[in-house]
Parts: sequence; structure tokens; C-alpha cells
Amino acid sequence: MATEAETDEEEVKEVEGAEEVKEAEKAKEKPGTKTEEATRRVMESIKDQVEKSLLGKIEEKEVDVVPEALVIGGGIAGMYAALDIADAGFKVHLVERLPSIGGHMAQLDKTFPTLDCSACILTPRLVDVGAHPNINLMSYSEVVGVEGSIGNFKVKVLKKAKYVDEATCTGCMMCEDACRLKGRFPNEFDLGLMKRAPIYRPFPFAIPASYTIDSETCLMIKKGKCGKATLESTAEARGKKERGEEVTKNEAPPCVLACGPNCINHDMKDEIVEINVGGIIVATGYDIIEPECMPEYKYGVYPNVVNGLEFERYSSASGPTMGRILIGDMPEPKDAVFLSCVGSRNSQTGYEYCSRVCCMYIAKQAHLLQEKVPSCNITVLYQDVRAFGKGFEEFYDRVRGEGLSYRRGLASEIYKKPGSDRVIVRAEDTMLGEPIEIEADLVILGVGLKPSEGMDKLLEMMGVPRTSDNFAKEAHPKLRPVDTDVAGVFVTGCAQGPKDIPDSVAQAKGAAGAILAVLARGKASVGPVVTEIEEETCIGSMSLIEMAEKIGA
Repeated sequence: MATEAETDEEEVKEVEGAEEVKEAEKAKEKPGTKTEEATRRVMESIKDQVEKSLLGKIEEKEVDVVPEALVIGGGIAGMYAALDIADAGFKVHLVERLPSIGGHMAQLDKTFPTLDCSACILTPRLVDVGAHPNINLMSYSEVVGVEGSIGNFKVKVLKKAKYVDEATCTGCMMCEDACRLKGRFPNEFDLGLMKRAPIYRPFPFAIPASYTIDSETCLMIKKGKCGKATLESTAEARGKKERGEEVTKNEAPPCVLACGPNCINHDMKDEIVEINVGGIIVATGYDIIEPECMPEYKYGVYPNVVNGLEFERYSSASGPTMGRILIGDMPEPKDAVFLSCVGSRNSQTGYEYCSRVCCMYIAKQAHLLQEKVPSCNITVLYQDVRAFGKGFEEFYDRVRGEGLSYRRGLASEIYKKPGSDRVIVRAEDTMLGEPIEIEADLVILGVGLKPSEGMDKLLEMMGVPRTSDNFAKEAHPKLRPVDTDVAGVFVTGCAQGPKDIPDSVAQAKGAAGAILAVLARGKASVGPVVTEIEEETCIGSMSLIEMAEKIGA
């Protein structure tokens, strides 16, 4: 039998238990009470114990920031980002994979909606970048390795051999004119519409202003011989020229003989350059969607079916026809058709997004065609007209009021008119609800934009995720549009998504401001790196579980 003392103690416990229950019930009714505080303290205690036992004390630490920046991509966005950072007094390494900077904007004739000459407004910026003392311009180069974190990124850059000394080349064109294979190979800047020599400068106002030798087409580099000259004799000839001695035509190739500054060196090699930077801006730009993804439009089959970028080169005064719309052997067109949304907004091609610029550059090109060939009848077949920017709607209204025919409906196919060089565009006018066929001498495909070649490998190298459309994924689409999930790495221009020139420039200046905030502070906070295993993707997850069970973990 229980003693009297034990009975009293049990009664006290029952009373205390009842009081605790009442307090708990009251706590549920009133948020922020003692129960919630107690729960919070317990959770924090558990968290601290886990961190202490497994990770140690988790603290962010501050590191010194290398006061230099890297900009990858020398298009209009990369150029403006580099200039803003350089003007603030910090050194910038601008890496461009092509021999010259300027990107696709350098290929354009005019820009919408103001119809400014592209070369006129771009060339001063090219010169500014090339002459800025704080910009290390690394053209014909690619990023091949990225390590480290915010404040101290270690970057490896493959600097491909140009076989011409940039510092002494004057861009005099003598070497190109003297080359045995002059005008034999497609010029990439003109999309193959013009020919170039193995030693070339992409376009007349290119920066850097020096020449580049294409190792795939140069006889001396590819075969070790050009005419009777060999690599050994050419090296000796260069030495003679430096000493002012006479060189015969059999000792060196024509380009070396014609080069006054003696800056051509066929023995140059690729090199890896390592640089340390505090932050990185990705401005790799875009490529156009291949029109071949829609074979019903017969691009590459019919010579009078061209893409929008090719039309820009035909329209440009520096292009293959010096601004006249002369495609192949055909006269100026009497009837022309523009097709919108070629490749874009199409699940069958894999590019389901809107490329944003196509509607407006089609309107611009239609205006330019009418200006250059006033007698041409122009029809625009569209899906929707998305004139979203400042002055875009007004420009679209202006073009539509110039006598052009805008008809709603996408083309289903293009075929050749029997016995003629003309083609027939078959479509449906969705406003009238009836099929139509339009004869044309020229068809211009309004192709969309896609991420530039190699961007996927670059982003993977830096740990930056991609969107479902394969563009770089920003940290937040609204509030952090230039940041990425990797601290210290920023994205701008068409690397982040399709956009026009003003939006690219605005975003580039925003990215420059973001990286300047890091560089100017001089310190950066770096959190701990915690490794986690994704069991769904790890091929060894089952064996790890089994091992854990064996050791009793």
C-alpha cells in the first residue's frame, strides 16, 4: 500500500500536469506564447548540435576582392559593361572568341526604331574599347577553365594564335592583297556572301585593327609550304627583313614579302593565359536559329529565300552588293514576302519562346526594302505583331502606312513556280479565313534568336544553371535580373534571354553596376560549401545506403 506521503506527491503531480495542459491549450489560442518560444529554442538547440557535430560552426567569412573584372563576350552588351567598369578605374579583361569585337550589331545596316546607321553609332564604341587603358582586349580567345569564388576567380583563357603581331600590324591590307588565295574562302562576317583570303580582317572598321591568319586555309600553316617558301625559309626571311637585307620571292610567301612592319609570324602557337578576377560578367550574345529547322521554307534550296541577317548584309553599304538588293544573278525584286516567327514560338523546332526582336526587325527591313526598291510590292505574313518597346508601336504604324501589306497568317510552304525563278508562298489569311498564294522574287525569313554556341559548356564550367530555353538563369526574374545563383557571376544581354539593343545596353550597365559594388567594397562574404548527394541522379546512391546500413550509420 502506498504511504500517505507518496499519495500526496502523486496528487501534486496530477495538479501540475493539469496546469501544464491548460497552459498549452491557452498557448495554442494565442500565437507567440511560451510554447512557441520553447519550441523555437528546442529547434535552435537541435540545429546547433547538428552543426557542431557535423559541420562545425557555420560562419560566413570575408575575403579580399581582386580589383579586376572579366567580361566574356565582345558584343554591344559586353562592350558597354567593360567600358563602365573601366571608366570607374578598375581593370577589365574582355574576352571575345572572334578576331574582332562588335558582335551581331556590326553586321546590321540600320537599327530600329530610329533607323540610325549601325556602323555610325557602333564604331566610336569599338574605338573606345580598343583604346581604353583599363581594358585588356583578348580577341580570338575563349575561356576554358574557371575556379574559385566571388572575390577571387581563377580563370584560364585560351588565346588562339593569330600569326600576326597585333602590336605592330597597321591594318594596311597589303598582305591580304598579296595572298595567293585571295577571295577563295567564305567570309564569316558576311555569312559567306563574300569571299576572303586566309589572312583577313573581318570587316573594314574591325577592332582590333590587326589581321588574322586562318590556320585551316593558310597553305604555310596547313602544309608547311607556300609556293617554294617553307616555314624554315620564311623564318630566315623575317630575320633578313629585320636586318634590312633583301629577301627573294622564293624565301617567303607573298604576305610576308608585302608586310612592311614585318609582323607576320607563322610559328606562333596557342597559349593559355591565367588571370585572377573579383567578378565575372557573361555577355556571350546569341546565334540565329537555323532556318533549316523548317524545311518547308526551302532555305538553302532556293537562292531567293534568305534569312534576316543575310538581308542586313545585302542592305548594308559595306555588304556584298554595296547596299543594292541583288540576290545572286537576279535583278532587283518586284515582289517580296517577309515571314515572321521562323523557328521561334514553335514546339516542333524546340524553340517555344518569343525572340522579341523579329517583328520589329522585319518592319525595319520592309521599310529599307521599299526605300531601296520603291517599285517592289511587299507583303508581311505575321502571327502576332509584338511592338513592345519605346517608339516601337509608332514605328510599326509608320511602316504599315507606307503601303506595305500586313496579312495575318503563317506560311505553310514555299515552292518554285514552274518555268520561272520566282517562288510561291502558300499560307492562310486567318483574318479572312481563306488560303492564299503569293508569288515573289524574294522571301526573307524572320528567324529567331538562340543561345550562342558553346554557352552551355561555359555556364556548366561556372556552375550557373540554365533555363528550359537554355539561356542563363538569373537569380530572380524580377528583382535580380543580372545576378546568377553563383555569387560574383553576372549575366547580361542575350545570354540572359532574347532582347534588342537598348535593353541589352541597359542590362549591361546594370551588370557593370552590380560588379562594381563588389569591386569597390574590396571585401566579399563567402559562405561555407556544403556537399549534398542527390540520390535520384547519383548512380552510387544504392551502394552508399547499403554501406551506411552495414556500418550502422
